[in-house]
Amino acid sequence: MCGIFGYTGKRSDGGSVVVDGLKNLEYRGYDSWGVACKTPSGISVSKDIGKISSVDTKQFSYSCCLALAHTRWATHGGVTPENAHPHLSKDGTIAVVHNGIVENHEALRLELLTKGYTFVSQTDTEVIPYCIEEEMKAGHAFPEAVRRACLRFHGRYAILAMHEASGMLVATRTGSPLIVGVGEDGYYIASDIPAFIEHTRTVQYIDDGEMVETDGNSIQFRDILTGTERQKREVRITWTVEQGQKGDFPHFMLKEIMDQKESIARAVNQDDDAIRAVAEAIRSAKGTFLVGCGTAHKACMAAEYFFSVVAEHHVNVCSAGEFKLYHHFLQPESLLIVVSQSGETADVLEAISVAKAKGAKVLAIVNVEGSSVSRAADYTLLINAGPERAVASTKALTGQMSVMLLIAYALKHALHDGKTLLLETSALINDMLNPRYVERIAAIAAKIKSHEDLYIIGKSWHYPMALESAIKIQEVSYVHAEGFAGGELKHGPIALIETGTPCIALLGNDEVTGDMINNATELKARGAMLIGIAPERNAIFDEWLKTPDAGAAQPIVTVIPMQILAYELAVQRGKDPDMPRNLAKSVTVK
Repeated sequence: MCGIFGYTGKRSDGGSVVVDGLKNLEYRGYDSWGVACKTPSGISVSKDIGKISSVDTKQFSYSCCLALAHTRWATHGGVTPENAHPHLSKDGTIAVVHNGIVENHEALRLELLTKGYTFVSQTDTEVIPYCIEEEMKAGHAFPEAVRRACLRFHGRYAILAMHEASGMLVATRTGSPLIVGVGEDGYYIASDIPAFIEHTRTVQYIDDGEMVETDGNSIQFRDILTGTERQKREVRITWTVEQGQKGDFPHFMLKEIMDQKESIARAVNQDDDAIRAVAEAIRSAKGTFLVGCGTAHKACMAAEYFFSVVAEHHVNVCSAGEFKLYHHFLQPESLLIVVSQSGETADVLEAISVAKAKGAKVLAIVNVEGSSVSRAADYTLLINAGPERAVASTKALTGQMSVMLLIAYALKHALHDGKTLLLETSALINDMLNPRYVERIAAIAAKIKSHEDLYIIGKSWHYPMALESAIKIQEVSYVHAEGFAGGELKHGPIALIETGTPCIALLGNDEVTGDMINNATELKARGAMLIGIAPERNAIFDEWLKTPDAGAAQPIVTVIPMQILAYELAVQRGKDPDMPRNLAKSVTVK
């Protein structure tokens, strides 16, 4: 859950290149930052706590053709300059940045202490340059020393290391992403494409268990375990620099919410035969499981209702972190559908491993082509949402739900009807997302921003949207928000409702609308300030946000005003909605 970026090649401004690129990876972690550059006098390191976005790039403009940088999301050790990456070898000739966890670092640390090494940080990372240094003392060249050191590390990680004398840059990965950008002026190695997209759109993906070594003139891929060389093909990235920028919007989160005017239509742009093939795989499977984490898990929960209501077909939904406990139900005829925005989620990758160990097939629904999840799956469907830079996922959620609703209609042998519904829904969302609508939500946010507790209810496919809405509000505004199934509040939590407590009811025009009105009335009777998000106004609502009537696509429509409300609450409470505290975009640790 950290951002890594390194460069080697013909450019002389390598320090500026990696710092600028790292700013585009800050969504992966922003506790602290650091940069190492090879200079005529040795490896120069600068690092500090705080956000890299506040750093003046000009201070790293000195001549440097080999550099690496890191932005951190802390796992081991607090947020201090000493714990910030890069970390150096004892002799100062090796610099390392790292994402993931070296699970056996304590044992390695004790061993290294006996060999005279001293530690200046509390991180697990510091053992990495020391272990590489030990291998070089044994006579191995730098790339081989890195490979041999990695054989000692347990856990999921991505490592980028540079060596002063040889001028080599070496990267290794096991379960945590790294991508090579191939440019005319050298090689870029990063956790994600936005780091180098302005320099090149030609990439080579580093697979699990692989390493890369480059001197800036050529590059070689090898197997970490055996050291044997591997061949790689080059892939052209189709999205543009502009898609990953804020443009005229004050925050990425608002830009990405507004992009749903178009992103849902892009999600629907799927090959009909591919969708029908997925539907047939579900139809013939002996047990289908939908798995995701966080927001993606809520998309899976909504899809369970899609499959039930639209296709009258049963699927099983599980949080990815809990899926390994379900392995008893798996057999070779089972189907696992995994959902992930980044395609790098550690728990999702573990779920894939569990399924494959049982011989089950895996379908991935992801946003990032070439991601670890997409490469590990047997089949992949892209949601085509485009880059999502805000930590709180918005357009990826509605894209995921759109694709799964499309599959549900295909399972019903009505794919054309599903596409028509979603394209009509996209048009309705385009009409809904106008400046007056956003101003209306901002006014409601102003009325409730001082409250520290907020409750959201929904029923049927709006129940997971109530949970997701609570996540969004928690993430970016730090208001204590909870989502409940419509009928569940009176089984205990209604004791928390008192005069003026903000409560939000999510409704559509469906078979449970009457039940939801009753549930909302129960809150109103206890003094709640009731906000209705629904196609039609009801007398019990103190405030009402109108949504289009979208049939089975209603939860896709309903969650969008909740995303805007979360955003407005964050801004009005003085919080940064793009980079909420303690969170990172790509969760690559379990």
